[in-house]
Amino acid sequence: MKDNLLLKVSNLDAGYGAIQVLWDINLEVKQKEVVCVIGANGAGKSTLLKNIVGIIPSFKGEIFYSDNNITKMASPERIKMGLGFAPEGRHLFFGLTVEDNLLMGAFQRKYDESVKEDLDFVYTLFKPLKGYRKKLSGNLSGGEQQMCAIGRALMSRPELLIIDELSLGLAPVVVDDLIDILAKLRKERGISILLVEQDVKVALDIADRGYVLEAGAVSIHDTTDKLAKNEHIKTAYLGIA
Repeated sequence: MKDNLLLKVSNLDAGYGAIQVLWDINLEVKQKEVVCVIGANGAGKSTLLKNIVGIIPSFKGEIFYSDNNITKMASPERIKMGLGFAPEGRHLFFGLTVEDNLLMGAFQRKYDESVKEDLDFVYTLFKPLKGYRKKLSGNLSGGEQQMCAIGRALMSRPELLIIDELSLGLAPVVVDDLIDILAKLRKERGISILLVEQDVKVALDIADRGYVLEAGAVSIHDTTDKLAKNEHIKTAYLGIA
């Protein structure tokens, strides 16, 4: 793709069964870029991410990843190509240990030294998880579960990490730690990040560019510096009159 473009969503319509949720979505993520998607509850943000990773199909439009048309690919194929997904609600296997949950992220890889190296890397990033490696994931705190969900996504060695609701239900100090980790992933591993974030201030602080979803369509997209100064964003999402 041109201009280091990693992901391109083009004229996308999507939804559930006969119910359309997204209309004519266009979105791009470049290599080593952080992009956020913001909007009110029910705007279609999670639906968009689920469509990009192949959990729900497209009605219309195309999705390109690293010069490949992935629109009709199954979700496991997309993950194998380099998409990593940390879903809203984390969706951990609560009856499995932390380490088993992390290894689930590498299910398409041969279990070799590289998997062990990535596991050690995740434990370096998320130090609390190393001490809880044999603990059932259902017994973790909310912040620890989010670390495990992101760690599991990293075990597939993604080029693009997709995170649905990074900060939901987490203490501010945990969110600050996660933001630092995302910055480290981009700087040290060159990972691009696409995230949905309900805390708009956090989203604009993390990302380079942002898309605003309203009623299933992109209403505004711009650099986050400009979005933070946009009067509609300030009034509707930041509580600034």
